[in-house]
Amino acid sequence: MTTILIIDDDDPLRKSFNKLLTEEGYVVQTAASGEAGLRIVREKMPDLVILDVRLPGMSGLETFKTIHAIDQRVPAIIMTAYGTTETAIEATKMGAFDYVLKPFDIPDMLSTIKQALEAGRFMRSTVAVNGTPGEAAQDAIIGRSPAMQKVYKAIGRVAATDATVLIRGDSGTGKELAARAIFQHSLRATRPFLVINCVAIPDTLLESELFGYEKGAFTGANHRRVGKIEQASGGTIFLDEIGDMPMNLQAKMLRLLQEKSIERLGGRETIPVDVRIIAATNRDLETLITQGLFREDLYYRLKVITIWLPPLSERTEDIPLLSDYFLSRFAADLGMDNPGLAKGVLHDLQQREWPGNVRELANTLQKALIFNRGTPISTADIAQVTGQENRQCPKGNASTEEVIRQWVREQILGQGDGNVFEACMDHFASLLITEALNVTDGNRSRAAKILGLSRPTLHSKIEKYNLKIQTSVKTTADS
Repeated sequence: MTTILIIDDDDPLRKSFNKLLTEEGYVVQTAASGEAGLRIVREKMPDLVILDVRLPGMSGLETFKTIHAIDQRVPAIIMTAYGTTETAIEATKMGAFDYVLKPFDIPDMLSTIKQALEAGRFMRSTVAVNGTPGEAAQDAIIGRSPAMQKVYKAIGRVAATDATVLIRGDSGTGKELAARAIFQHSLRATRPFLVINCVAIPDTLLESELFGYEKGAFTGANHRRVGKIEQASGGTIFLDEIGDMPMNLQAKMLRLLQEKSIERLGGRETIPVDVRIIAATNRDLETLITQGLFREDLYYRLKVITIWLPPLSERTEDIPLLSDYFLSRFAADLGMDNPGLAKGVLHDLQQREWPGNVRELANTLQKALIFNRGTPISTADIAQVTGQENRQCPKGNASTEEVIRQWVREQILGQGDGNVFEACMDHFASLLITEALNVTDGNRSRAAKILGLSRPTLHSKIEKYNLKIQTSVKTTADS
């Protein structure tokens, strides 16, 4: 279970945090002072620390420094009132994941918590290079094919250097795992490791996310904000999907690589930073250069070292190892034994095309494992789950998507009562939860894992939608 430590002398705030985060499925520990918080940290290191700047006795900044000295990989979120933002900014420069101004918006805070926990997981969870199915409890790069042996050698040679690395390969080949492996075997392994997806963040926000901004830089910029690059000083930044980075930001990235410095948005101060850049893309950068969509000078700065990850079609001999690894891992997540594959299934998997590469293989096996209910996965199971995306619906020749569109138009939008969005979302959520509980025989813990929800959240939605769940004898105690 994920543990979050709250350090704040405000008793109502601690109680509110405890209730909120417990309902989200986290284990919450609280402390009213920095000294008490440090005792908890030394007894059992939490996955995330959220602390106020102003604390009785040892200040929040002193507490953070001590926690950081114990383990720099533990993310910390600093809470502050408007009058103490400069102190929070200094803490962020020293390695705090982020700072939040009081009073804060609860959804925004939950989003920040989720991001911080993900960053902490990237830094703390080991990626096994040339792993085996027996390492299913951790992330691993699996494969013994000649193509993967080249990848392992490249990671080993580049990891201990500070060279910029460009990881290339089709979608689903494991570029993020390779980046984390490089980081974890580098000299910066105890320093921050931050992931920025250049596609997931809107262009208008990406610049401020990376470089930060000064107060007054734009409407709504009420205080100075430290960007991710500055936060990660001394550590590593992983820029995923860099081929989709806007041209104006490419110029700033070039300056970072050339001069080891940045300027915040709306600022004139040159800020020196010491970060290692690892970038990844599935785009054809050479074509983007000819089209004027990617800077050639940045391209050459990024490709000091290039690591190519092969598509699954070029390493089909690794599919048996990959299949065993994923089945072991997903079975453990679902609380069951690995049922294995029925006779002939491996041959079928090796003959299939995998445009989504290793990620598609993993998703296919996970779905098959959920639906087959513990028996060896058969060719029919694979056909069932892989056919769902392209299956034609019985209603004429319309695709599944078109049938859904028609249903939305006629049954939802046609009502025109002003609450169609919430009604549609509730309807789909009810169906999704019902089916998840059906395939798990009513086991709420397993259903919650499949849906990516905490068990309390799932329970509240079951009550909200008044769902009647049929459970078998063996799962009644867990439901």
